[in-house]
Amino acid sequence: MGLYDVFNISGSGMSAQSVRLNTVASNLANADSVSASPEKAYRARQPVFAAVLSVLNEGKQSAGVRVAGIVESQAEIPREYQPNHPMADPDGYVYKPNVNSVEEMANMISASRSYQNNVEVLNTSKQLLLKTLNIGR
Repeated sequence: MGLYDVFNISGSGMSAQSVRLNTVASNLANADSVSASPEKAYRARQPVFAAVLSVLNEGKQSAGVRVAGIVESQAEIPREYQPNHPMADPDGYVYKPNVNSVEEMANMISASRSYQNNVEVLNTSKQLLLKTLNIGR
């Protein structure tokens, strides 16, 4: 692993956490929506991360993380009896997203701290590299 690989690793981590923050924002934005059927109701989404180890030219290796995909929650869609709601089904029920706002807020805090940690790794690596270069002066 080369000296500059830390930048690739931290950069890929920042990119992955950015996707995580965007999915949390999407989940929270749709948390209060309602639907006329469970099939049309919004389902919470979560990114799936995968470790990456690739071999570059001259046998050098590069590591990082990538977003393997975004999956929808298979948790049950909650329904609520609101017969006067304009989107109520014939039985008087509306269907709400399976988004847990408390979980999403904790997920958001975790993602933002992970992003911040990757920024710190980048800044520290940059400072150490600059100090190493200044030793030769």
